Parts: sequence; C-alpha cells; structure tokens
Amino acid sequence: MASRALHAIGEIAKNLGHVRRDPLGALDILSPPTNATVLTDLPYGPEDGQRLDLFLRPALENPPLRSAVLYFHGGRWSYGRKEEYAFVARALCARGHVVAVCDYRKFPQVCFPAFVEDAATAIAWALAQLPGYGVDPRLIFSMGHSAGAHMAALAAMDQRYGRAFGFDPDALAGLVLLSGPYDFFPIRGEDLREIFGPEQAHPETQPLRYARAGLPPMLFLHGRRDRTVRPSSSARMASAIRDAGGQARVVFYNHLSHTDILATLSDGIGFLLGPVLGDISAFLRTRIGEVDKGRISTTVVEPSETPDA
Repeated sequence: MASRALHAIGEIAKNLGHVRRDPLGALDILSPPTNATVLTDLPYGPEDGQRLDLFLRPALENPPLRSAVLYFHGGRWSYGRKEEYAFVARALCARGHVVAVCDYRKFPQVCFPAFVEDAATAIAWALAQLPGYGVDPRLIFSMGHSAGAHMAALAAMDQRYGRAFGFDPDALAGLVLLSGPYDFFPIRGEDLREIFGPEQAHPETQPLRYARAGLPPMLFLHGRRDRTVRPSSSARMASAIRDAGGQARVVFYNHLSHTDILATLSDGIGFLLGPVLGDISAFLRTRIGEVDKGRISTTVVEPSETPDA
C-alpha cells in the first residue's frame, strides 16, 4: 500500500502542471491503462449528442455472469463530454464490468426534459443491445454523478419515461448515484429556471417525488464537504425510498467535496482520497451474487451517519 501511494504521489508531482490546468483531464492521465476494447461514438438514439463509448473487458475462459454499468457524467446539465470520463470506465472495466459512458443533449441547446429523455433512451438501448455484447440482461446498472445522478434517478424512478421509451426501469440491477440533486424544489436561480422550463412543470423534475416500492436497489454516495449539492439531498432520497418500501443505502465521506468524490473514481489516485471505488464494487458484487442465486435481497442497510443539514 505504501509503495502504491508513493507511486501515485510521484505521478501527481510529475503531472502537476496538467493537474493545475485541467484537473478532470489529469484524472485520465493519472489512471493506469487497461486492455479493454473501446468502441467509440456508438449511437444510442437518433438525436445529435446521443452517443456513447463502450468499454469491453477481455473475454475470460470461464466468465462469471457479465455485468454492465451505464454512466452519466455531471456538468450542471449544460457541459461535459463523455471523453473526459474514460478514467471512470477504465476503473470499472478493470473490475470486470462492461461500461458505457454516455453523452447527452445539454442546455442551452435543449431544456428539461430532453436530457432525462436521453438518459431514458440510453437505458432502453442498454437493456436491448448490451446482451449482444455478452452482458447478462439482468445485470445492467445505471450510474451517475451530480447532474448525471439526477438524470439516472429520474429516468428510472418516473415510470412515464419507461413507458415512453419502451423499457422497464425496474429491470435494472441497481443504481449507483454520486452527489446528486434529488430534491431542489422550489427551483431558484435564473439559470436553473431556464434549464428546467415552465414553473408548472418543476415538480416533475424532482426524483424525490417518485420514490416507490419496486425500484432497483440504490446506492447513494456523498461527500460531507459538498457545498454544490448538500449531502442531505442523498439522505432525503434514500429515506424516502426506504419509507416507500424500496431498498436504498447511503454512504457519507467526511472529507470529500463535490469534485473530490469524482476523483476517487480514478484507479491511479482515487484510493488516496477515499474508499468510494471499493464501496461501489461491493454493491455491484452483492447485486451480481443475488442475481446468481436467483433471489432479490430484502435487506435494508441503514446509513451509519447523519448528513449535514
């Protein structure tokens, strides 16, 4: 562990200029390469921006059940590119998962609900197409950070998206949601009001409204030092799901901010910041094991900490 930490610190020092200029890009540089096959710019829908990069792990002689993670990046619904998040895909692919990193349409080109419709379109594509890449259709997970977590949650929780785009959101194996806004009503701020359109539709933008039984199990991860999206957002969402009879676990990290938690997803340096990748891997392994045994867990794991207000 010590030698690994020293190596990581040395790599940070060697690339310090890039780290300062482009912290997000530096996470890609600081992540170790993988032998994954990458299929770039696959269309998951007909609209401009509906593209994904697919990371396929090498075939194994006796492969276990093959799982996949569909990842939606953050960026306040208005910026970001899938290419900037290859480090997330490589980390998850190295742990045995097929990974699709999705782009989507963004403000100001579109407003709500277009970007959530893109998430729904991507989920429908994954459920229909990933089995052709050897993925078990029972083992497709949705994951997102920040705005991407909001989109992933709403596309799965509001059943109207599934009906409109022809998929069963409850067929997902689970959701991994990092630092997401799930309850920000009433919507304040001129830019957010433009992003989310007419005021009468604002209640429909809130994932908290759609907590219900039967949802796929969810893992919420949040840093206590997050001042962009308060950790209480994840606490309220997880509590609402449990109160409705669903499964949700929430984990808080005392020392992580909104962007720090994203950095933990880099295999090169993330372990220096916190055990987030390990917590995600444990959740995915548990769900894969439950499917392998042909059972659905009814265990509810209560949060170990109370978040900041």
